[in-house]
Amino acid sequence: MLFNLDAFLADLKENPEKKKVYEDYDKYIEPLSQIKSTKDMKWYKEYSSEFRTINYLVPDELKNDFDWKLLCQLVGSSFSSDGLFEFTSKNAEAEFIIAVQSGGQTVVKKMSELWGFQILRLYEIYVEELMNLEVLMATDVKEKEAIVPHRKARKDRWNSIMEGVELERVLGKYGL
Repeated sequence: MLFNLDAFLADLKENPEKKKVYEDYDKYIEPLSQIKSTKDMKWYKEYSSEFRTINYLVPDELKNDFDWKLLCQLVGSSFSSDGLFEFTSKNAEAEFIIAVQSGGQTVVKKMSELWGFQILRLYEIYVEELMNLEVLMATDVKEKEAIVPHRKARKDRWNSIMEGVELERVLGKYGL
């Protein structure tokens, strides 16, 4: 795997601009020295793990380099991105399309067309975002009151997308 959680956390801890994320998460949520995997983190176990996934098209040269299921869950559970699946008649697997909001603009990309460094950066962005949200919920009641329903809405939206994926697969089997 190209995404190394230990290296990412070490970089957070050493980066003067991001050090607070590491320190607050370690203090208010759970000791980061005991975390061995992204899937061991509180936010993953209680939130992101609930997002269903499917296999999707990825760059051939990177097929074995990333945990693609985890990345799909990170996109689904992120407040800063939206993910959609698109089926074409020529592919058995779907295209995973992500839309990222940044500075009032939306950038739309197909996962299968991204470079390794771009995918690695997505992991970093999403893990940091989800760590920040967990800290906000633990330290600010008003933020928690805003985040909890937004998380529920994200899960509901994702479940609707996945229901559409299942319908698409069924209809595709029958040529409809």
